[in-house]
Amino acid sequence: MDNKLLEIKNLKTSFRIKDDYYAAVDDVTLTVNKNEVLAIVGESGSGKSALAFSIMRLHNRAKIEGEVLFKENNIVELSPSKMNKLRGNDMAMIFQDPLTALNPLMTIEDQIGEALFLHNKKMSPKERRNKVIDLLNQVGIPRPDYTCDQFPHELSGGMRQRVMIAIAISNNPELLIADEPTTALDVTIQAQILDLIRDLKENMNAGIVLITHDLGVVAEMADRVAVMYAGEIVEIADVHTLFENPRHPYTRSLLNSVPSDGHEGKLHVIQGIVPSLKHLPRQGCRFSARMPWMDESVHEENPVLHEIAPGHHVRCTCHEHFYFPKESKEVQNDGIS
Repeated sequence: MDNKLLEIKNLKTSFRIKDDYYAAVDDVTLTVNKNEVLAIVGESGSGKSALAFSIMRLHNRAKIEGEVLFKENNIVELSPSKMNKLRGNDMAMIFQDPLTALNPLMTIEDQIGEALFLHNKKMSPKERRNKVIDLLNQVGIPRPDYTCDQFPHELSGGMRQRVMIAIAISNNPELLIADEPTTALDVTIQAQILDLIRDLKENMNAGIVLITHDLGVVAEMADRVAVMYAGEIVEIADVHTLFENPRHPYTRSLLNSVPSDGHEGKLHVIQGIVPSLKHLPRQGCRFSARMPWMDESVHEENPVLHEIAPGHHVRCTCHEHFYFPKESKEVQNDGIS
């Protein structure tokens, strides 16, 4: 039995800058299975949200190439009317900033009710209100009948995020994309939101794409992880393998930059920044400039994903030779003594 829910093949999303198009998502191939959390991680500017918006077809002025297969439909080629039937019904998204995603002039009941009305016009106003109250209960909002009549500015950040989740799950989607769902929330509310998303996966048997830069969230929530850098997937593995045996230099650098129990000395700092879209190197290893101590000969001219173990893929052969500068010095010191 095929467990695949979403299949992305060679997806390329390009944005126009003056007279040329530049790819922010470059030849990405991924699958999302039912009842699975696939985390997509990377620094800001690595293309995570651009990928999410491409899946949902929410880019206004982008050139999208490749295939995004969902329920026997190639989303890239769907007409706007057919896409509207899927979006918010079979597939839904939790946006990063609920304050800007919610309409400040509409009550909470009207905003959740709108999502219900668009995909089920036979539902009466009374049935819709009851369903809204039920959804608010489901996402853990106290006094839902009172909250129904409130406006977004009257709610806390955590409450607004719960409203966003209520809208996203209102029509029981099979695919849920959560774009940085816990950004700007305190630790307690963050844990509650993550528990809620985990419950939704189990209760609805949904596939969830979790976009985040927080590796702690990844460790707690994900089944599989795709690491993204400069528009490309550089490593894919199940969550245990990724944390126990990271291979790509970028993945290792990210994990080495996170404080851990018993850590001594300075944390590793990744040199440089993610290059801008216009100045992104389109040939060779895109991470090479941020590890200048490595010889150019360790990189492939046209890096591809290699399956180094079942289900574990890594881009570029540089992972076979990578070391941190500190490790190099330790080796040299050992040799001197």
